[in-house]
Amino acid sequence: MTDIETRTLAASGATLTYDIRGELHGRELTPLLMVGSPMEATGFGTLAEYFTDRPVATYDPRGIGRSIRDDGTTSGTPEEHADDIRRIIEALAAGPVDILGSSGGAVNALTLVARHGELVRTLVAHEPPTVQFLPDRNRILAVSTDITATYQRAGLGPAMAKFITLISHRGPLSADYTDRPAPDPAQFGLPAADDGSRNDPMVGPHLLSCCGHEHDPAALAAAPTRIVLGTGRASAGELCARAAIAFAAALGDEAVVFPGGHAGFAGGEFGMAGEPEAFAAVLREVLDRPETS
Repeated sequence: MTDIETRTLAASGATLTYDIRGELHGRELTPLLMVGSPMEATGFGTLAEYFTDRPVATYDPRGIGRSIRDDGTTSGTPEEHADDIRRIIEALAAGPVDILGSSGGAVNALTLVARHGELVRTLVAHEPPTVQFLPDRNRILAVSTDITATYQRAGLGPAMAKFITLISHRGPLSADYTDRPAPDPAQFGLPAADDGSRNDPMVGPHLLSCCGHEHDPAALAAAPTRIVLGTGRASAGELCARAAIAFAAALGDEAVVFPGGHAGFAGGEFGMAGEPEAFAAVLREVLDRPETS
């Protein structure tokens, strides 16, 4: 296993914790930054081991895991997270980096590139929930608002059951989607009882700030960064996969299909088992692909 160096970085309103595998300087290959949200850095543990030929950096987003917000909350907007990623890249001081962004991390990385494209050589944005490009956008945002309200009213189990049902639904949401009975938390192994906590990062403020973020295709097209949208073979038709395909089309491109589903890179972290070796092979091919002018 590759040695890991852990560093901290003071940011506005938070202290960020990030990890570095390998030597940052003296390598021919561009450093690779793996970004998730609200997933912690440990979610990329398996995938990082397939890139021992280059330095790899991971981090805990503000308010998550080891990156503590000064106000003790777990929230954060894409703009805040993008600024945190900028700080980490600048602290690495190893030139432009490549980024793999997953889910909300892809949203945050896209927000970074729209503002500071000079810091990123290639961005692979894997299944970002960029619902602004989907025809059923308004329904998705309405359901997301309901999930957040359910969390505040009834707690984690009922809200997370609705969230899982939403993200695993295949195809556009129908007009009667919100009229369906609420899913039973027990069918997902979730508690129905409310423990009173309201600090879950996924079904709290993160959901709406991430899904509702307005991206700027023109700014992304003007950035020097090569942007590649990725979608999972096993998650075809699901919300995040549909969003990735639609976003790629908005940028005049096609999404690259990766092995596995939404967490195809995972090796069992947080109970998610994907196809990390096959995922790494496709990611390497994308990163090593010659740039076209």
